[in-house]
Amino acid sequence: MIVMLHSVGIVGYGSCVPKYRIKVEEIARVWGEEAERIKKGLGVSEKSVPDVDEDSATLAVEASRNALAMAKIDPQKIGAVYIGSESHPYAVKPTASIVAEAIGATPDLTAADLEFACKAGTAAIQICMGMAGAGMIRYGLAVGADTSQGRPGDALEYTASAGAAAFIIGSEKSEFVAEIEDTYSFTTDTPDFWRRQHAEFPSHGGRFTGAPAYFRHIMGATQGLFEKTDTRASDYDYFVFHQPNGKFPLEAAKKMGIDTEKLKAGLFTPVIGNTYSAASPIGLAGVLDIAAPGQRILVTSFGSGAGSDSFSIAVKEGIIAKREAYEGWKLADYIAHKEYVDYGVYVKHRRKLKSL
Repeated sequence: MIVMLHSVGIVGYGSCVPKYRIKVEEIARVWGEEAERIKKGLGVSEKSVPDVDEDSATLAVEASRNALAMAKIDPQKIGAVYIGSESHPYAVKPTASIVAEAIGATPDLTAADLEFACKAGTAAIQICMGMAGAGMIRYGLAVGADTSQGRPGDALEYTASAGAAAFIIGSEKSEFVAEIEDTYSFTTDTPDFWRRQHAEFPSHGGRFTGAPAYFRHIMGATQGLFEKTDTRASDYDYFVFHQPNGKFPLEAAKKMGIDTEKLKAGLFTPVIGNTYSAASPIGLAGVLDIAAPGQRILVTSFGSGAGSDSFSIAVKEGIIAKREAYEGWKLADYIAHKEYVDYGVYVKHRRKLKSL
């Protein structure tokens, strides 16, 4: 188990998904592809599209405000802000400082941006866990947020979407909605996906991104957590795996003998696309919206390059009162509130018309 001075847990959480959506059929129509084949291959029917004035910072701010509304804490007691993303709006200027000021945090804090493809958000959670557990801070804010990119006509264009999820991490057990029991990470130098400096769109290794990249790391981190905590799949009520599409998480579960029904409550990529750094955090937020006290959740992220972070999480009694008192938007509200756009509006929003 983790050796820390204090137990650590989630005090509040929030999410955010843009209202605009584009259907797989609309993208396929433009590129002359067969939509049903793509939907079957990816397990995705539509994805979120950020508005022209939405970026990783604005999504992170809204998710963080929702987390604060649930936690009901003074933002000036937050001692650390870490924002994980691979689409920070500035190459040089932190997103974390923007978010900290926007939520009303005091300047007396530490803040930084993180990047590790799609697992930067869970890396932020681990950092806040360590600082809160060591007594360095009272609360830490960890956010995964992305407005992900996909080259026009590339397979990524069917899934690359936008969203954010935020978690306030603390060490006072009476405030927990869920306790983070332990964490385990698995990392290798696997070049399955990359974007060079000044490149506008990422490149990827096609099927190489599945094996040995995604499956090796998801399974390595999950099995490592099982061994570290002396647990097994039957000890968990829910699983949330990183979801680059709607099929990979279910395939990974089958490979490990995990009941795929335990993944479905946290599988949102089929209806909002791959939100990258927010993907597994959004899945966790969705599960926390319905989980009962005493239930356990195993979350495993994945970031290309490549690595995975796994967490064993126990839902606590405090989640009931905080969910009932919360008056903001939940993930289900964001998913239900949608407006479809055609490909022309989509490329305008994503600034893919480079002559503008």
